[in-house]
Amino acid sequence: MTMSLPRQAAPPQQPPPPRRTETRHERNRRRALTLLIIGLLIGVPAGYLVWCAHQSRDSGRDKAAKYAATGLTPTYPAKIQRRLYEVPVPHPADRVASYETNNWRTSRLYVQFRTTAAGLDTFLDAMGVDRGDLKKGAVTISARDRQVSGWTFQDPGPWWGLSHSQTNPAPTQDVVVNLSNPVLPMVYVVSRTVP
Repeated sequence: MTMSLPRQAAPPQQPPPPRRTETRHERNRRRALTLLIIGLLIGVPAGYLVWCAHQSRDSGRDKAAKYAATGLTPTYPAKIQRRLYEVPVPHPADRVASYETNNWRTSRLYVQFRTTAAGLDTFLDAMGVDRGDLKKGAVTISARDRQVSGWTFQDPGPWWGLSHSQTNPAPTQDVVVNLSNPVLPMVYVVSRTVP
């Protein structure tokens, strides 16, 4: 025999507490906060997109100017260019200018810079040659390359030059050095490679 327990009565239904009415100040504050959040959610990404588009356009203009150049421009050659063409511009160097041409047969990098006597030795050593390989009066840069670069080599010299030939795919460099000021020699290089 089981004993049944008396059923408990349900608690009396209590009416829900009355809703607190929002004051005008609270409502305006809530709306302003909602508007601010919506503005930030839309404005920040939109501003970022505008900024990115502006950066991209500037980058495109810079590249277009670089590739539209038809002669030496007063810029360092890019690191990858210096490595591919084996033209190690020494430090310190000033009056640096460069220009690259490419076609299906030959690619050329034209570079000029002024450096110190020690910088010239460092440059030649990095190419695998030394000052003893320079020949007095030798203008080793061809007439075609002089026309492309705008170099005339008519200023007072003495002019010293060398051609550093290497087997493909390593580049071949023609170097001319103006030693009219032996403390600050001016170096002209044409490095060409066959792709």
